[in-house]
Amino acid sequence: MSKSTKVLYNGDCPVCRFEIDHYASYSHKNQLPLEFEDLNRCDLAPWQLSEDQAARRLYVLNDNQLVSGIPAFLILWQQMPRYRPLAIVVGLPIIRQLASLIYNSILAPMIYTWHLQRKARAQNAKSN
Repeated sequence: MSKSTKVLYNGDCPVCRFEIDHYASYSHKNQLPLEFEDLNRCDLAPWQLSEDQAARRLYVLNDNQLVSGIPAFLILWQQMPRYRPLAIVVGLPIIRQLASLIYNSILAPMIYTWHLQRKARAQNAKSN
């Protein structure tokens, strides 16, 4: 079975890594057609994203279509039997809009800010 869905995530982010490691483990155990790529350890050229763009949110490449944010989570969850009920619920129109608003306005910017702070601390540590 070919892998037609790829997930791009920030493996240097503890929150992202924890969640995606769980999905990757589940996917591997169940032989699901999913690939997981850490933006810090892969070639971003095929994704057509800069490192900064990729660090801002979750991206999924599914059947050659790049999707981000809550729609990306929905694609990911739909492909994992354990998470299909979550995809159905979050995919409902009002819940999807609310989840997208929370992700886009609060969660993704907050996690991205943490990412920038971690990078700045690492740069400061290198220069000292």
